[in-house]
Amino acid sequence: MELKRVVVTGLGAVTPLGNDPKTYWDNLVQGVSGAAPITRFDATNFKTTFACEIKDFDAQEFIHRRDARRMDLFTQYAVVSSMQAINDAGIVAEGIEAEDESGLTRINPDKAGVIWGSGVGGFQSFMDEAKNFYHGDGTPRFSPFFIPMMIPDIAAGHISIRNGFRGPNYATVSACASSTHAVIDAFNLIRLGKADVIVSGGSEAAVTEGGIGGFNALKALSTRNDEPTKASRPFDKTRDGFVLGEGAGAIILESLEHAQARGAHIYCEMVGGGMSADAHHITAPHPEGLGARNVMLATLEDAGMTPEEVDYVNVHGTSTPLGDVAEAQAIQKVFGDNAYNLSISSTKSMTGHLLGAAGAIEAMACILAIKNDIVPPTINFEHTDEELDPNLDFTFNKARKREVGAALSNTFGFGGHNASVLFKKFS
Repeated sequence: MELKRVVVTGLGAVTPLGNDPKTYWDNLVQGVSGAAPITRFDATNFKTTFACEIKDFDAQEFIHRRDARRMDLFTQYAVVSSMQAINDAGIVAEGIEAEDESGLTRINPDKAGVIWGSGVGGFQSFMDEAKNFYHGDGTPRFSPFFIPMMIPDIAAGHISIRNGFRGPNYATVSACASSTHAVIDAFNLIRLGKADVIVSGGSEAAVTEGGIGGFNALKALSTRNDEPTKASRPFDKTRDGFVLGEGAGAIILESLEHAQARGAHIYCEMVGGGMSADAHHITAPHPEGLGARNVMLATLEDAGMTPEEVDYVNVHGTSTPLGDVAEAQAIQKVFGDNAYNLSISSTKSMTGHLLGAAGAIEAMACILAIKNDIVPPTINFEHTDEELDPNLDFTFNKARKREVGAALSNTFGFGGHNASVLFKKFS
């Protein structure tokens, strides 16, 4: 069976750097930090008092106020970003009303799907209902929307329902690798001919008391409260943990033949996806980066590409002492001498760590790097870490203009889940 080629035809973003792909990308290239003191709740008594929150978010452009009240924030982010991407791709399902048909292509709803990732799901909804119950008189008065607001798969359901997409529809849950797994699944289903178009990506809204408090208890978060914008500093010797972020990224994947038949704009081609497990520890990475090495090798093999053909790696790079070193070592093992020709960067230095949504917005950074031939920087570098090879190009502090023919994105999750995706210029 000959596999179909798969291309990217639409993008949508709700991020700490901007609530659309262009603003997100422009701020990435400019090296803007999205970190600031937490406004979502009173964080005074927490060890970490800052995060990369979404700013100036208004769901009502796409969601009626009544419906928004019945959605957790992670679902609102999902619906808004996915609608941006669907509009960008210029598609609408047969049988769905459209205010303006100009520039739109009617597609077969039975061959259009949604695969959406979230590591946590409706975290705030769960906390709100638990608080209401335990602060009450013991009578179980729960909202009838509690379960539909909390479950991680509900975002995929909402996207499907509002767009009439009746193809494959489900959620991927693998901690911080969730949305990358969603993109890989979408890629595989399309190239196998199971769908023509799939909305893939992920969303997260974990800037909550439980999110900050829980990660503080794990000693995973930075506590650089006096300098939030400088707290996420991947590969810097003084890094002390990640900065929690939130938001969503949506990527429309489509078979090449379907995209060409309707004259779609093509950002780039997706050529490979890999998955592996560390089989080592529930939170710590394999100290030698074994799982990271294996997933990058699997991705290259899936794409039928050599290490020499890759120009840019958007690393998981969370700004944790162990993780950054292990990933850098894995890159050297996979790419050999070509590691010194690569541009490497961690955009988490600007967005923070969006957990289950991280893979989607970082894959988008790769897609836009290919489109614009610019590598976004790793900001906040000040101190050299002797455990890292100084000859590797981490694109510190300033974006770099260069030819980006192919770009790889890594995401690794608690539990040892690893996923990578590879994109290249379409030709």
